[in-house]
Amino acid sequence: MKKLRFLLLLAAGLACAVPAGAQVFGQYTPADVLAVNARQFGAYVDFSENTTGLMSQLRLSFYPNVDFGFQGGLSRFDLGSSTKTTLRLGADARVGVLRAGAGAPVDVSAGGALGVETTDNYTSLRLGPSVVASRALPLTGESALVPYAGAMLCFANVSAHGDSETDFSLPLRLGAELRAIPGVRIAAELQIRVGDDFDDDTAFTAGVNLPF
Repeated sequence: MKKLRFLLLLAAGLACAVPAGAQVFGQYTPADVLAVNARQFGAYVDFSENTTGLMSQLRLSFYPNVDFGFQGGLSRFDLGSSTKTTLRLGADARVGVLRAGAGAPVDVSAGGALGVETTDNYTSLRLGPSVVASRALPLTGESALVPYAGAMLCFANVSAHGDSETDFSLPLRLGAELRAIPGVRIAAELQIRVGDDFDDDTAFTAGVNLPF
């Protein structure tokens, strides 16, 4: 009950204020939360029909069962008859809800996200709560494959050339992280953006996560 109350308070704070919440541009990682004082850097490339982007992420934890992420990168996309390069900035926080093997078949974490994408005469703001579930599947030795599935309730506001529109969508993330090389985790993710009127319907992301 204490964990549930903390999660509800965190979600309320994320919905009402600027502090950010889960990865708004993509999930990028499974549901297991970093240990206290652990850190992880990630670098990713994402593709969709009209967009190509490069993203980086720094994740860290200084509170038990809670970690935080900060994302930044560039994206190049087609906007009508023109092509634009945008700056992406985001942040997130998430809480571990369930842990695999401790009375649950999967790891589950929940949180919220805030992200801004901007260029000349164009600004996009996205925020909302999200949840992700994953489970590590042992391979050989200490190697493991960690498939995950996540969803986000995303509110978006896009301003372009003086006009502003809002939208609600349900981005779904299906991915996996391969932990076969010590200190290197290879990640791949498919995004299905249900009900999104602004972005492409699907996108694919690949990259690496590097704990340190």
